[in-house]
Amino acid sequence: MLNKAIALPRTTKSLLILALDFMLLPVALWVAIALRLDDWQYPNQFAWWVFFLPSIIAAPIFIRFGLYRAVIRYIEDKAVLTIATAVSLALLGFVTAIQLLQITGIPRGSLVIFWLLAMAIIIASRFAARSILRKLAPLSKDRKTVLIYGAGSAGRQLAVALRTGQEYEPIGFVDDSFAQQGLQIGGLKVFSNEQMLAQIMLSRVDQVLLAIPSAPRSRQIEIVNQLEPLAVEVRILPGMADLVSGEVRLADAREVGVDELLGREPVPPNKELLARNISGKSVMVTGAGGSIGSELCRQIIKNQPTHLVLYELSEFALYTIEQELSQIIREHALPIELHPVLGSVQNGLRLAAIMARYGVQTVYHAAAYKHVPLVEFNITEGILNNAFGTRAAAAAAIDAGVESFVLISTDKAVRPTNVMGASKRMAELALQAYALDPSVTTRFSMVRFGNVLGSSGSVVPLFRKQIMAGGPVKVTHPEINRFFMTIPEASQLVIQAGAMGGSGEVFVLDMGQPVRIVDLARRMIHLTGFTVKDDANPAGDIAIEFSGLRPGEKLYEELLIGDNVSGTEHARIMKANEQCLTLDELEQVIADLSIACVGNDSAQIIGILQRCVSGFKPDQAVRDHLH
Repeated sequence: MLNKAIALPRTTKSLLILALDFMLLPVALWVAIALRLDDWQYPNQFAWWVFFLPSIIAAPIFIRFGLYRAVIRYIEDKAVLTIATAVSLALLGFVTAIQLLQITGIPRGSLVIFWLLAMAIIIASRFAARSILRKLAPLSKDRKTVLIYGAGSAGRQLAVALRTGQEYEPIGFVDDSFAQQGLQIGGLKVFSNEQMLAQIMLSRVDQVLLAIPSAPRSRQIEIVNQLEPLAVEVRILPGMADLVSGEVRLADAREVGVDELLGREPVPPNKELLARNISGKSVMVTGAGGSIGSELCRQIIKNQPTHLVLYELSEFALYTIEQELSQIIREHALPIELHPVLGSVQNGLRLAAIMARYGVQTVYHAAAYKHVPLVEFNITEGILNNAFGTRAAAAAAIDAGVESFVLISTDKAVRPTNVMGASKRMAELALQAYALDPSVTTRFSMVRFGNVLGSSGSVVPLFRKQIMAGGPVKVTHPEINRFFMTIPEASQLVIQAGAMGGSGEVFVLDMGQPVRIVDLARRMIHLTGFTVKDDANPAGDIAIEFSGLRPGEKLYEELLIGDNVSGTEHARIMKANEQCLTLDELEQVIADLSIACVGNDSAQIIGILQRCVSGFKPDQAVRDHLH
């Protein structure tokens, strides 16, 4: 019977509630008078219709205040204020009607009692109905039990949001404050950190939502590190500055970010270094639509250049980043002129013309083919884009009188086992050779770093996709490790490194300790709420499989060719001093490579790279492919 009532049309439900209020308000008035006079007999001093006068007056007021438009199942505590206002106005209207109609015999004290009773009846009827409807509503089969970490304003709002749906059941709060622990907030107990861990280990919790937007990043990472071994899903609420509406919703909670996956906090940037080559200058980014290039653009506009030239080969990538940056510029009324330019970095004449037209003073060269297996099987194109493209861009910068040219390089350029790494080392050698020429005024620098989490081709989105598909998560080798950094952190360090030193220097970013890929995979599986299926836990959820090293892939990456390294004015940026080619030697190598590329002779290209790239040892799979 009750289930049929739930399925009634919205209009019918509203009319039923209106009828209930219409009948209950006369009862409230009679009870108020009886309590005031201490006489429970029917009062004969005025007509029976007087008891229905409050209902007649209240009905249009209640309708106007939306009391019958609210969905009872989702009604919130703040509706109490609306009800109180509507009831107060209805009482005021009733008192006015008594005076105008000259009705006597109603004690003044009973009006106060009536106001209290009417409030109680209207509020209690709504919240009682809400409780019944929520209990009767069909629950999701995949309903998750949730602990909310943070009993502050954000946590309480999140609990209300969760209770309006059927997919999640909040079972309590967790808070670091001893004053909060043990309290009941909205019917939910506040646990300590230790009690939370006990609840999770007893398998009573499916998900932990971090609702502590005001907490420092280090504290959030500390909690994530604490929860990771327990294989419970963790989601994080963004900072209050990101919650534009001020209201917290479940949709605002995000997955654990790549910086939390690393388990360390980024180092704050030096703002003076960030602005040195950008503020008030005309800046160009090649490969502006790529993972690193697009983040460089976001960081650059924060430092307010006069012009930002977006140079990109892919039309869609250029359109995407241009639209995003244009919106940011409009929203913040930034005095920046944006210039989206389609073109290849191999077209040196076009590059020089664009640089001259917009008076470019600083270039960040991020355009490159970087996927190791793809370049292994497209050797000629990899060399043309990475080596010849960088040389063309550098020559264009010299012709256009660019002040500073920064190459985004890679740790794979150090003793490479793949063509991609060798081609990036050739790009470095080209810039170092130009830097040795005393007639060149453009300042060249290179920034070498490892993998960035979340970029195109990064293992993070790939692992997430495999985890959501139920596994297995595929790792190439149990011992393979990589240096990792987030895209924003890497981009900020690139800008800061490019603002330091003279010319021809290779800057190396301190990326912390290398991370084993299998450990990263295990961490991601746990923080998604699953367990790893292996020999020690055959009943686990998701297996990790080892597929073998790909062509050109190394077990361990390096950041330095030699040991000659020195510090800089930034704690996370080092400067490497490495051997390089003279300009004449470079031109001879470029001539030989050009002939080999025209003939698409991969074996000859490999031979030339082995002569001039220190430590280049092509992978056996690459050699087999060439033959």
